[in-house]
Amino acid sequence: MKSELRKQVLQEMKALSQEQKRSMDQGLTERFLQHPFYQEAKNLATYLPFPHEFQTQKLINQALKDSKKVLIPKTYPKGRMEFVIYDPRQLVKTSFGLLEPQGDLEIVDPSQIDLIHVPGLAFTTEGYRIGYGGGYYDRYLENFAGHTMSTIYPCQIQTFNPDNHDIPVEEVLIYEGNL
Repeated sequence: MKSELRKQVLQEMKALSQEQKRSMDQGLTERFLQHPFYQEAKNLATYLPFPHEFQTQKLINQALKDSKKVLIPKTYPKGRMEFVIYDPRQLVKTSFGLLEPQGDLEIVDPSQIDLIHVPGLAFTTEGYRIGYGGGYYDRYLENFAGHTMSTIYPCQIQTFNPDNHDIPVEEVLIYEGNL
């Protein structure tokens, strides 16, 4: 069920034109930046996206301008993940084609993170998500006490039954403008 849904949503996301994506990313970025979770956060964790995902670079740039500490994920074998200080000079492309930090990294304790911007493929309106299947975020969020938020395209809202280990995202911002 989940793998079918993953495939379907991925196809729909990849089918969006660059223009549609740009206007949705712009609208979602603005809503994210206006959200109280963002405005109150000192330490913001976000992700470095695949081309078909919400593009986080404008968000990262603005957060840095707003003097926030920006963190990005570093993944390890067995589904382990840490958030480290964002430093563009440390980014290296992984086998998945994603940029990931390498080298001497500064890991930030979960208790220090105010807001995690959570990626995913499919979401329910209650904030349950289907990611790429690695379980990194579900494991990380299990003991995370801060806020969580996702930015998604309309095609990513789906109906599915969450598993009992799934952790919902607190706030899901869905693009609501005209395409």
